[in-house]
Amino acid sequence: MAETFDFTVEELGARNVKSPIVLAKAAGDGIANYVTDDRFIRFKTGVTLGEQAPVERSQVLELAGPREMIYFTPAHVHAGIVSCGGLCPGINDVIRAIVRCLWYRYGVRRISGIQYGYLGFLPEYQYPVKTLTPDEVDDIHKIGGTYLGSARGGGKEVSKIVDTIERLNINMMFVIGGDGSQRGTMDIADEVSRRQLKVAMVGIPKTVDNDFTIIDRSFGFNTAIEKATEVVSAAHMEAVSAINGVGLVKVMGRESGFIAACTALASHEVNFVLIPEIPFNLEGYNGLLYHLEERLKKRNHAVIIVAEGAMQEQLLTERKTDAGGNLKLADVGPYLRDRIIKYFAEKKIEINLKYIDPSYMIRSAPANPGDSIYCERLGNAAVHAAMAGKTKVIIGLVNNKYVHLPIKAAIVKRNHVDPEGNLWRDTLDATHQPSLMVNKFD
Repeated sequence: MAETFDFTVEELGARNVKSPIVLAKAAGDGIANYVTDDRFIRFKTGVTLGEQAPVERSQVLELAGPREMIYFTPAHVHAGIVSCGGLCPGINDVIRAIVRCLWYRYGVRRISGIQYGYLGFLPEYQYPVKTLTPDEVDDIHKIGGTYLGSARGGGKEVSKIVDTIERLNINMMFVIGGDGSQRGTMDIADEVSRRQLKVAMVGIPKTVDNDFTIIDRSFGFNTAIEKATEVVSAAHMEAVSAINGVGLVKVMGRESGFIAACTALASHEVNFVLIPEIPFNLEGYNGLLYHLEERLKKRNHAVIIVAEGAMQEQLLTERKTDAGGNLKLADVGPYLRDRIIKYFAEKKIEINLKYIDPSYMIRSAPANPGDSIYCERLGNAAVHAAMAGKTKVIIGLVNNKYVHLPIKAAIVKRNHVDPEGNLWRDTLDATHQPSLMVNKFD
């Protein structure tokens, strides 16, 4: 049965304020245009010849961008920005874009940065609010991390968070975070609605793992691939320069192997990709260790890339979660390193294995130009959505178009590498590893 989503976007009310942004209403005059409310795109672009099904509003995605009529009077706006969860390249670019669009395009002069994620809303932590201006954020895109600080947890303290939003008189809130943080955004937005407050809640999806459903990709992903590829290149040089050299690189990817798979495609130097979605055996006639031994016999070197979420069904002895509700993973990298070393030692085969874990170097890096462009446009689109009174939405790229996506649709599930899809097929072509490294009778 085909997946169905409801893409209807909630709004705070009628838009009766003329936008201060001067744009054109019609095409053909060489001036950028407003986005009208009848501009939509389809989510599923595939068609079957001969089918002509009617299209409902709930089935199409609303295009993002500036509206001619907006909900908020800019002089009355107090905007808040918060970044939640782990680091990711591009957070500062998003913060900068939001501040500059609010300030220069709409004339908003009250912009507050909430420090250290949702914890910054909680009175017991007493983190001061940062006043944000274009001068304050002008150069933050040049550094990694997040200018506002980040933290996991706190998102379940919904009542306290909304109390703080009320106390600060914030009427639009921008939340930069992953699916867990956006679940928190949805809960906060529901409490805002219950209290009948007029606060626009707009999310910008952040996950270096690229596991948000529906959207084409999340910001920071391209930078992660670039940095991981540099590491793989180093691992490859170590491997080819040694006797039976093995380069083992661990990358991020808790439930989804997109970074691992795409890094293999980008580097052209990876021989085995191990991801959460594809089961594999270590031992046995068709296990990884057997195929690694065969590879070393033929080429005298090998490079393996493993996603952090691989093998968890074998390694986890108990299920514990962190402050953000994420499952605490067993560390697959050192485990795999030690098993490889032990296997070849028992066979008295000399190998030289170099293990590299660049995870924190990758996620704390500044955004590359591609991601920086993406973040700038996401931040601008988020401001236009909030000023128009859109709420309970995230901004995303779908079919190469910036759209308003209801948070409740975006957090239904996480995106995964399809074992039968094009990406994994191309990864197999790039690595020449077996389609499945599973012993049939295990």
